[in-house]
Amino acid sequence: MKRIAILVENLYEELELWYPTYRLREAGHHVTILGPKEGEIYRGKFGYPVRVDRPISKAKASEFHAVIIPGGFAPDYLRRDPTSVPFIKSVWDNGGIIGAICHGVWLPASAEIVKGKRLTSFFSIKDDIVHAGGIWEDSEVVQDGNLITARKPDDLPAFLRTILRTLENL
Repeated sequence: MKRIAILVENLYEELELWYPTYRLREAGHHVTILGPKEGEIYRGKFGYPVRVDRPISKAKASEFHAVIIPGGFAPDYLRRDPTSVPFIKSVWDNGGIIGAICHGVWLPASAEIVKGKRLTSFFSIKDDIVHAGGIWEDSEVVQDGNLITARKPDDLPAFLRTILRTLENL
């Protein structure tokens, strides 16, 4: 059993949060929903609620084998939170997996871990990735070491297969 954090803020993409949450739990892993405020209920783009298990500020990178960052508008809000970007960087520095889908790639870019790395995202943020030093590809899933990225909800099956395979090898 591995411990995985999934980050959330308002206007998250529902499929990109719930599909990984249930798939990872089904595979026997422990999933913790982290957000900026303890006990807060955040709403997705279509209004679906999720309650935070713990605030990011009380999470330690050493507790988690992986972090999943769903897309939507939530990643833009998360990178404004003073604890989110350092948390991503710390998990990365500890050898953890960083999985980001769609606009979720903004957080690894802000954490300055994409330079020289191959990754994908929703096409509209290609320039953000390139300007952060990443090598952008238009593929359903791209893995460069422990950085695993996907473009959109349609890519979730390939994204989760890659995440699960990589968790097995940690």
